[in-house]
Amino acid sequence: MTIPLTLRRHRAETNRRRRVPAGFTLTEILIAIALIVMIVTVAVTNLGTLLEGGKESTSKLFVTDGVSTPLMQYKIATGHFPSTDQGLKALIMPPDGESGWHGPYLADNVKDVPKDPWGNYYQYQCPGTHNVNTYDCWSNGADGQPGTADDIGNW
Repeated sequence: MTIPLTLRRHRAETNRRRRVPAGFTLTEILIAIALIVMIVTVAVTNLGTLLEGGKESTSKLFVTDGVSTPLMQYKIATGHFPSTDQGLKALIMPPDGESGWHGPYLADNVKDVPKDPWGNYYQYQCPGTHNVNTYDCWSNGADGQPGTADDIGNW
């Protein structure tokens, strides 16, 4: 049995129309990889900035709010803030000759003076230079040097 020519042409055209590409072309794959590389590059570049901003926020939160309640509890118990020489250590262990101390005023599991996000001890001075009636508490910032523009304090 022979199939008429017109029917054969119709089947060939139908088969051509039904063919769907089986995958991506090399060009499409390269474009997708390039886009992924660009997105990852931007994300990694900005990650350092985001983390550094988080460290600054954490440090600012500690010097303005985190230490203020323990220091106020210390003052209520003893009648004064710790001296500069006693420092923040007075919130953990009673200073020599201090009556009325009922601490520790920081969390019970804190065994040492807190460190800032860069691994340096927070600084404390009483009476403060910036807050002359109370205290100054600050972090020396990312550079770890006192008196520079990146210092973060409670003033």
